[in-house]
Amino acid sequence: MTESNDSLTPLTARLEALLFVAAEPVANQQLAAALETTTTAVEQGLRALEESLASRGLRLQRHGGRVQLTSAPEHAELIERFLGLEATTRLSRAALETLSIIAYQQPVTRPQVDSIRGVNSDAMLKSLLSKGLVMESGRTDGPGRPILYSTTPEFLQHFGINSIRDLPQLDLTTDDENKDVSLLKG
Repeated sequence: MTESNDSLTPLTARLEALLFVAAEPVANQQLAAALETTTTAVEQGLRALEESLASRGLRLQRHGGRVQLTSAPEHAELIERFLGLEATTRLSRAALETLSIIAYQQPVTRPQVDSIRGVNSDAMLKSLLSKGLVMESGRTDGPGRPILYSTTPEFLQHFGINSIRDLPQLDLTTDDENKDVSLLKG
């Protein structure tokens, strides 16, 4: 393709082509450099691409300031069957609890997770790390410099969400607060 023909191709099509061949999530700056445009234009193009993909079998997945092209989560079962893959690994209640804390509090340390759960989370963290659902994302400046944990793009794929921003809102009311509210209403 000549350079003049390339400039006639819509930005969304060029973004889709780059994301299709990318082996891992890509930063907007990297896309902008490859397309010789601005990150603002790339972001606008990604939003347009995201809209056009909504009715197709692909989705844009965003994580940590990077974006990648993935299959639509609603087709996971079909894809697993087609590829002959085992069913998606089930997570225990304790693993889901630990993963939820990390997803909503990230980056978070193991002592912080332990404090919220009320039990030691070493085994759960090891399991989630081995499954690729969480990763070590740094260290705090506090005593002992504990490791910080965050979710991974695989976490997003596993749960079929495009971004951490797509997590459901937390309902932070406690049962006691709900009782108080129902007493006021009654």
